[in-house]
Amino acid sequence: MRIEKISFRSEGVNCSGLLYIPEYEISSKQFPGVVMAHGFSLVKEAYLPKYAEKFAEAGLVTLIIDYRNFGESEGNDRQHMDPLEQIKDYRNAISWLSMHPNVQADRIGIWGTSYSGGHVLQVGAVDRRVKAIVSQVPTIRGWIGSEKKMGKENMKAFIEKLIANRQARYAGAPIEYIKVVGTDGEYSAQTHPEAYPWFTQMAQEVAPNWINLITLDSMEHYVEYFPAANIDLISPTPLMMIVATEDGITPPDAAIDVFNTKAKEPKSLVRLPKGHFDVYNGETFDRAQKAATDWFIEHLCKGAIQ
Repeated sequence: MRIEKISFRSEGVNCSGLLYIPEYEISSKQFPGVVMAHGFSLVKEAYLPKYAEKFAEAGLVTLIIDYRNFGESEGNDRQHMDPLEQIKDYRNAISWLSMHPNVQADRIGIWGTSYSGGHVLQVGAVDRRVKAIVSQVPTIRGWIGSEKKMGKENMKAFIEKLIANRQARYAGAPIEYIKVVGTDGEYSAQTHPEAYPWFTQMAQEVAPNWINLITLDSMEHYVEYFPAANIDLISPTPLMMIVATEDGITPPDAAIDVFNTKAKEPKSLVRLPKGHFDVYNGETFDRAQKAATDWFIEHLCKGAIQ
C-alpha cells in the first residue's frame, strides 16, 4: 500500500490526514473509501494506523484525519473539542475523499471510536453519501456517561463548575484548560483508573504529539452531546456497532439499549468481553478490526466495478 500525508479544507481550516491507498497496477483503478477519526482529545497517530492498514489491505482507500484544533491540523482554538465542528470535519473529509481519483465516490463508509463512535452515528443519520458505518465503543449520550462515572452528587458539582466557567468566559476571563487524564486525585476529564496508564503509554508508543489538555468548554459540549438521538434515521445505511461489554468509559448498556430499541435494519451488533481501551491492541483489536473490515467489504465492495 501507499501512505500519503494530505490536507483538506474544512470551513476555512486546513485539516491534516493520512491516506492509505491499496496496491494497484492501473493508475486509474478505483476502490471504495473509508473516513476515520479518533475519540476524546486524540490524534490520528493513536493506534488508528493499525486499523487503516487492515482496511487498505482489504481494498479500501482509507483516510484518517486530525480534527481542527488537534494534532497537525490548523485551528486557532487549540485543544478545543466541539462535536458539531468535528462532525463537519468528518463530512468535509468525505467530500475530499470522494474527489480522489482512486476512490469510488458512491462507495464511502465511515468509522469512529469512542467520542467519534458517536460522531459517525450523527453523520450517518444526515449524510446519504455514507454507504456503511462502523461505530466502535461509542459515546451514546455524554450526560449518561459522565453521571455514571462521577455519581449524581459529583455530577451536580461538575455542572455548577461548567456554568461558572461559562459566566466567567462571558465576562472576559481567559480560556480554562483541564487535563485529559491525571494521577490519583488530580483533577482531570477522564477519571477511570485505566485511562491514565493507557493515554500515557499511547503517547510514548505512537503519538508523542498528543497533548494532555482540553478546554473546559469542551466538557460542556460533551455533557450536552446526544449523538444517538437520530440513530433511527441511519437506515437504510448499514450500521455495525462494536461494544466492549466491560467498558467503564462509554457505558455498554446504553449502547446496546439504543441499538436494540432505536436502530433499524440493516444493522449488526458485535459484543467484545473486554474494556474500552482493549479495542486498540492485542486479540480484541484483531476481533474488532476484522468485524469492521468484513462489514465494509460486505457493504462497500460487493458488486463494485473497478
